[in-house]
Amino acid sequence: FINSLATYDYKPCEQMGTMEGEYNYDAVMDIQWPFGHGLSYTSYEYSNFKVNRTTFNADDELIFEVDVKNVGERAGKETVLLYSSDLAASVSPDVIRLRYFEKVELQPGETKKVVMKLKGSDLAFVGQDRKWRLEQGRFRMKCGSEILYIDCEKDKIWDTPNID
Repeated sequence: FINSLATYDYKPCEQMGTMEGEYNYDAVMDIQWPFGHGLSYTSYEYSNFKVNRTTFNADDELIFEVDVKNVGERAGKETVLLYSSDLAASVSPDVIRLRYFEKVELQPGETKKVVMKLKGSDLAFVGQDRKWRLEQGRFRMKCGSEILYIDCEKDKIWDTPNID
């Protein structure tokens, strides 16, 4: 085929026209709602955030509970997010990390208790030696506007390295 290896390195024209009805993908427009904004027509309150233990080790189960209430006038769905922050890691950790999520549907005025289960080892991170490690220290756990603190009592380093 003649010209099958020709490169397309032509200078673009100064002004581009479009066919009628064609979408202009190059247009500069502000988005109406950013991704993940969520268009709920009601409001929610979080309360009674608690955990079954404030100190833990890698093999312990951590059970977090929080009450979510629909304080608006319409039914809605809320995604309950549980975040952690490692306040004492030996390397610079993520500032905040999503650990659990669950979507609940609530009628106006309704309250639901959301139970979130993690293992202590779920709070581990990959160290400089590329091995998973859980280090002694404090973690800040956040759900909605509610915050609580838990403490890891001892270090654990897994023998299996992370993927090379």
